[in-house]
Amino acid sequence: MHRHGNLTNVSLVTRIIAFLWDYVIITGYIILLIGISFPLRPLLIPLFTTNPLLAELNGFLFITLPVYLYFAVCEGSQSHATWGKRKMGIVVTSIYGNSIGLGSSLFRSALKFLPWELAHFTIWHMVIPSDYSDSLIYSILAIVYGLALIYLISPFFSKNKQTAYDFIAGTVIRYKV
Repeated sequence: MHRHGNLTNVSLVTRIIAFLWDYVIITGYIILLIGISFPLRPLLIPLFTTNPLLAELNGFLFITLPVYLYFAVCEGSQSHATWGKRKMGIVVTSIYGNSIGLGSSLFRSALKFLPWELAHFTIWHMVIPSDYSDSLIYSILAIVYGLALIYLISPFFSKNKQTAYDFIAGTVIRYKV
């Protein structure tokens, strides 16, 4: 028996509820950002209106990077779980039941948030005029939807209920024992 319990018993519903608990933290962070942004508005406007790459970089630094690090650091830590996963009694481990460590967790989280960040990239290039062609932007957006769909349906076709990013990263979600 692996140290972290049964591999196949974590339902998708449990994973979704864990993510919704984590989304409480993410929402709190976004509310904090909004609150801070009002008095700093004159300083922030140029960061998000000058050009799409600058807007993308600042969006990444202020929103994506902190959320990415929340997941990666928590799941790569000794608890092997974010707050939401801990509330639901589940952990992220290697397929062999071992700790994934920070390096693997950073890789897993990068794969997990790739569609999110690509979506931000396309949105900024749709809102702010850029040198990229519409066909390129819409092609990237199609990739975003394709990846999101693959991520959503892949657990239904995996023996271990792994998402595509879990499969690539060599990780699974298990109940904590």
